[in-house]
Amino acid sequence: MALAKTLCVGLFGLTGRLIEVEADISSNLPAFNLVGLPDASVSEAASRVRAATSNSKLNLPGRRITVNLSPASVPKQGSGFDLAIAMAVLGAASLIDKTKLVSTVFLGELALDGSLKPISGILAAVIAARNFQVDRVVVPLVNLSEAKLISGLEIMGYDHLSQVASAFGADVPVRAVSTPETISELKVFPELCFSEVLGQPEAIEAMKVAATGSHHLLMYGPPGAGKTMLASRLPSILPELLESESIEVCAIRSIAKLEVNDLPKVAPFQAPHHTASQVAMVGGGGVQPRPGLISLAHRGVLFMDEAPEFQSSVLEALRQPLESGKITISRAAGNAEFPAQFQLVLAANPCPCGHAIGSGKECTCTATAKLRYKNRISGPLSDRLDLRLELNPVNASLVTSGTMGVGATSAELRGLVRAARGATKERLVRTPWTVNGQVPGSYLRRELRLGRTVTAQLDSALDRNLISMRGYDRCLRVAWSVADLAGRVTPNRQDLAMAMYLRGSEL
Repeated sequence: MALAKTLCVGLFGLTGRLIEVEADISSNLPAFNLVGLPDASVSEAASRVRAATSNSKLNLPGRRITVNLSPASVPKQGSGFDLAIAMAVLGAASLIDKTKLVSTVFLGELALDGSLKPISGILAAVIAARNFQVDRVVVPLVNLSEAKLISGLEIMGYDHLSQVASAFGADVPVRAVSTPETISELKVFPELCFSEVLGQPEAIEAMKVAATGSHHLLMYGPPGAGKTMLASRLPSILPELLESESIEVCAIRSIAKLEVNDLPKVAPFQAPHHTASQVAMVGGGGVQPRPGLISLAHRGVLFMDEAPEFQSSVLEALRQPLESGKITISRAAGNAEFPAQFQLVLAANPCPCGHAIGSGKECTCTATAKLRYKNRISGPLSDRLDLRLELNPVNASLVTSGTMGVGATSAELRGLVRAARGATKERLVRTPWTVNGQVPGSYLRRELRLGRTVTAQLDSALDRNLISMRGYDRCLRVAWSVADLAGRVTPNRQDLAMAMYLRGSEL
């Protein structure tokens, strides 16, 4: 009996499962059978493997070849199994040293001439292989730089099947294939800086608080007040990503078939158009779910400009991820879970025409149109926003007179935010949370309870039904962020008053 085994990784969402690829060659009529719940793309691997091995001068015997993908009860999708299947068959045919296949994961799609084509999800697959304590991973050469972002195991990259077979003991002429360069030199653009924002000191202060506690934010005001300008600069004052956070971000991008060149340090920023669909926002698709924009904004900022213009189903779909920090997409094959711990920033005009507040122009909207526009951001979603900020246009005389000085730079603000987050992290060191925006209200009211004299104004607002219990807790979160920025051990009455001011009113 000629039998050989290799390993591969099957992905469902970001979750990887180790798949054992078994190949058996028997003395029956020639055939190539692939079993183990393969989908159409995996089943077609039989034809690709036959052609690729033949064109690589690795002629398979004219006998019955049976390949099993174990566990057989788990559905297999995608073309990333090609290389593992080919190596298992070559091992069963004694064309390579099958003892070298032990504890090695093979990932890659085969072209008919034997070339190795890149596949998506390499980063997530390599992470899964490391978690299963595999010794080495073989990937297409184009995916090598992405795979090497993960340490702790040997990563090998090749661009042709003959190269892989030769590395594992085959006596075959190695064929070199010129792989097109896929990583181009990145253009360097100047970083967006808060020093460019003029005449909005309260808004910049709110941005500092939002960055400190990772608080969700709503800005509304007339067109041109600076809502987009402020939101686009929020990532520039967020602390740099940790290595583990960068790997999470890159793994999501890899699954989404986006380019991954290096571990990013700046928090991601996603700004979808208001015509984006619900699937584009939360993720989904066919049999193999893909992450949506809320997952691509994980560890960063999701900015929704003209928020009331988004479909109501899209806005309401944000409610659950805002609370849990993840999104689960259910399919018949299973549940795919993607992280979605993002900071939401919404921007809206005060009315459909945009001139209801502070623009100096006459508003042409009817009362019914204003009410309908306001209600597009529902109460439950609005209640999940920690900060609500009204922006007014910048006074033109301040700009033209030259009396308006340049404000603090993003680097200076980032230093303040980093120091404040350090105080937060020290306070929450024995908890699963790292920023104030994650701390549940029950913990704030019990373990970090403030005196009645400090919370008197907030208690009164709750008694008069001016805020909900969720709003009460969120004011406490913001107050702790204000205190951390000021360097105080606990919030005082002024910090809580500032939190209630920043909480604002309904749109």
